[in-house]
Amino acid sequence: MASLPQLPKPISPFFKTPPFSTKPLVFLNFQTRLTSKSPDVSVNLKKKNSAWLDPFDDGEDPFNEYGSLFVDGKQEEDPRPPDNPDNPYGFLKFPMGYTVELASLPLKIRGDVRRCCCVISGGVYENLLFFPTIQLIKDRYPGVQVDVLTTERGKQTYELNKNVRWANVYDPDDDWPEPAEYTDMIGLLKGRYYDMILSTKLAGLGHAAFLFMTTARDRVSYIYPNVNSAGAGLMLSETFTAENTNLSELGYKMYNQMEDWLGRPFRSVPRTPVLPLRVSISRKLKEVVAEKYRKAGAETGKFIVIHGIESDSKASMQSKGDSDSLLPLTKWAQISKGIRGFKPVYVIPHEKERENVEEIVGDGTSIVFITTPGQLAALINDSAGVVATNTAAIQLANARDKPSIGLFSSEEKGKLFVPNAEEKSNCVIVASKTGKLADVDVGTVKNAMEIFEASVALV
Repeated sequence: MASLPQLPKPISPFFKTPPFSTKPLVFLNFQTRLTSKSPDVSVNLKKKNSAWLDPFDDGEDPFNEYGSLFVDGKQEEDPRPPDNPDNPYGFLKFPMGYTVELASLPLKIRGDVRRCCCVISGGVYENLLFFPTIQLIKDRYPGVQVDVLTTERGKQTYELNKNVRWANVYDPDDDWPEPAEYTDMIGLLKGRYYDMILSTKLAGLGHAAFLFMTTARDRVSYIYPNVNSAGAGLMLSETFTAENTNLSELGYKMYNQMEDWLGRPFRSVPRTPVLPLRVSISRKLKEVVAEKYRKAGAETGKFIVIHGIESDSKASMQSKGDSDSLLPLTKWAQISKGIRGFKPVYVIPHEKERENVEEIVGDGTSIVFITTPGQLAALINDSAGVVATNTAAIQLANARDKPSIGLFSSEEKGKLFVPNAEEKSNCVIVASKTGKLADVDVGTVKNAMEIFEASVALV
């Protein structure tokens, strides 16, 4: 019987020992990194935001020595050449990072901001109170271009602000926006190459993702004070935890946290102060409004503006933080009888209110139909003073240094929305003692009318 052929010997392995060490690799094992001894950096640790702490961020290097080039002082005006409208190729815009010879070197070193976008939640009142913040941005970053994203009503406010370049309509408070509108707005903001985007809407993960997709370098926003803020800090570079879920309830200083961060001192730059609210009124607005109140039988400087009549119109310009801020016409009729030497001019937010005013106050009442904050500011500017509830009228009167009487449902509301009213000689706060605006004392309001006579005597 023939023997079977022998099988070839198996090939011995090339490596007698494993080519890699069987010990766990330090750079692949996150747990080992944390347990291994490392220099103590807890003293220099800088917590970037309260919602998310990066475990790999040890803060600024305390031993780093900065030179004098592009690290101190404020930024300069934009060195790029101006756009040429006569160029046959149109306006030439370069995206960030593509024109190194024209880009400012301290853009990263010093944190310069050339383009800033502000996403503002709320209506006319909330946008009006954001004006000092915009002025702060202009003072802190010379030459910055400020754009605004806000609601339809809020956009009307920016005809009173010369610091804003573009104002676009987009409702950040809409929890379920149209997909086409949502994606189109992200593309629009992304194509403008913002260095910083600010938001006053309380951000959760959804709104934080919207800000993140704009690809702005600095993404700054208020966040919810509860569990709704979970995950928002992952996509934001700076966060402010709101005191409550309605930021407007904080009154005039509702943006105090953001202003404190924006005006912070930086190396040789001292803290930038926050200036009081100011508005600018165009000549065209003044002419349009002058024709309106003259038709109503009023003369420049000889009438008192009455604002804040009870109505369901959105043009009442209330604050989201004070729902009890409109007064019934029966109360206004009693108050207007106490005006001496001036003609009361009633501002109505809708034409349907005209009949009610004529029926309750009288047929000869001067009535002006105004729905925009620009026209309201022009009317107040030509008046002798203002009697108003907690609407945009009381803020516009203070912005134009006009004598005013503010009617509030409580003293606390008055102190929140008109701070330092006692120090102002041209502003009187009349608060209801019951906590309801309808119960405000008419006699106290009539006694406060002396402020208008004193202002005329000073002139």
